[in-house]
Amino acid sequence: MLERTAVPARGLRARITILATVLVAIVSALLLWLAWTLVGDAVAAVPQLPPGTIVEVDGVHVKAADLADHLRSQARGRVVIAGGIAFCFVVAAAGILAWTFTSRVLQPLRDITDTAERLSGESMGERIGEVSTRDELAQLARTIDAMLDRLQSAFDAQRHFVANASHELRTPLSVIRTELEVTLSDEDADEAELRRMAEVVRDATERAERLVSSLLLLARTDGAGLVLTERVDVSEVVQRAWSAVEAEAAGRDLRADLRLTPAATKGDAALLERVAGNLLENAVRHNIDGGWIEVTTSAGERWTALTVRSSGPLLDPATVTELFEPFRRAGVARTARSGAGLGLSIVRAAAEAHRGTVHAEPVVGGGLSVTVRVPATA
Repeated sequence: MLERTAVPARGLRARITILATVLVAIVSALLLWLAWTLVGDAVAAVPQLPPGTIVEVDGVHVKAADLADHLRSQARGRVVIAGGIAFCFVVAAAGILAWTFTSRVLQPLRDITDTAERLSGESMGERIGEVSTRDELAQLARTIDAMLDRLQSAFDAQRHFVANASHELRTPLSVIRTELEVTLSDEDADEAELRRMAEVVRDATERAERLVSSLLLLARTDGAGLVLTERVDVSEVVQRAWSAVEAEAAGRDLRADLRLTPAATKGDAALLERVAGNLLENAVRHNIDGGWIEVTTSAGERWTALTVRSSGPLLDPATVTELFEPFRRAGVARTARSGAGLGLSIVRAAAEAHRGTVHAEPVVGGGLSVTVRVPATA
């Protein structure tokens, strides 16, 4: 859940208003001082009468020099009074205008802040939406909305993944508990019954172990970089992976056509072998008895490709991409015992960790074709 952070609602608005008011006050004070200086200089520049000249002003005889000083003081005094009044009005008007316009300018930022404060794990659906401005704040709002869309998708996927993982783990645990309770409640259970119970518990335990191992591998590869990189020949990796499922394929009378040519890449050899192993295991286990499997490796200038095609049940092309989601299986029920439904999820995560891609499409007549491309290397 996102934590709510207390942010002063008017802090930025008050600081901008104070800053604008102070700047206007400084400029106004400079202009007032400049006017005071210019008025004094202008009065002083008036042609002076000869020193000692006496002039009559309102019946009073004064020296011309004293009269000039008095006029200069009077002019400067009036400038100070009028300028001081104007200064107060200008500064006050600047403060009021700055407060008003800042409120309007910062309204989108307050909307963004309010939306961010309301967000939590349960209210990720809220968005800022369109703002009234078309400046950097509008761009910020769009960026945050896009980020929230990605976060909501990630949270939804996480909830879905955890729910499916819990369901998958609950199934073998339920089987184990049921078998133990039924057998222990039977006081006449003989050795054969105990052996049967032990075999069921062993199978359920192995299934849970495979699921946990797959979850750990998926967590290690999904969104993570490669820890170990080396030159890997994909054809050799495929050959080793095929050796692990060859007996199972023969038991189902599957025809295998391996067209393996040297195809080098740089990456994690163990992870690439797991990719090939998952594709081949899916091709064998989700096939039909007496079906076929085609495995091809190829190398180009930019990409090294591995393609696994196999017969199998009919698939809807619109739902093929869903097979790469965790706990999805091709053509079988979600609770089937043939796997955890994480094989193709691991394939996609491993391909992306190698800066590669994976693509799947249904085969005409039934089956699936999966192609993994990773960067080629000499």
